[in-house]
Amino acid sequence: MYTAAVITISDKGYRGEREDTSGPNLVQILKEKEFDVTYTAIVPDDREMIKAELIKCADELGIALVLTTGGTGFSPRDITPEAAMEIIERPTPGIPEAMRAESMRITPKGCLSRSVAGIRKRSLIITLPGSKKASAENILAVIDPVAHGLEMLYSEGSADCAK
Repeated sequence: MYTAAVITISDKGYRGEREDTSGPNLVQILKEKEFDVTYTAIVPDDREMIKAELIKCADELGIALVLTTGGTGFSPRDITPEAAMEIIERPTPGIPEAMRAESMRITPKGCLSRSVAGIRKRSLIITLPGSKKASAENILAVIDPVAHGLEMLYSEGSADCAK
C-alpha cells in the first residue's frame, strides 16, 4: 500500500465560498484502489503556495503519489501545471498524454487539458482537472499503470516490467 495526498487548488474553495467535491472524490477513489491517503489540503491558485504544498508532500512527508485537482484550465489564474513543473525533477509526459487521450473519447474538450505529471525525489505528482467528473475520469484512466510506476520508483533496482 502506497501513501497518497490530494491537494485541491481553488481560490473559492480556499476561501470557503465553494464546496470541494473533486478532492474528497479523489480520496475515495484512492482508498478503493488501496492507497493510504495520509494528507489533504486546499490552497488558492497561488504559485508559491502550490509549490510549497508539493514540496512538503514530496520532501518532508515522503508521500508516494501526490494528486492535485484544479488550476489546469485556460483561466489566467490556472497556474497549477506551471507551479508543478517548477518543482518536478523528472517529467513523466506519458501520464497526462494517456489522460488526455481518454478524455478525448468522452469529449472533444479533453484536448484543452494542461495537466502535467512528474517525479520529485520518490513522489509521483499528477495534476488533474478541477471538476469532480473530469478528475475522476483522468485518474481512473491511469491509476493501474501509475501503481506499477510507483513499484518501479520504490524498487531498489528496477521493477520487473516484463510481467
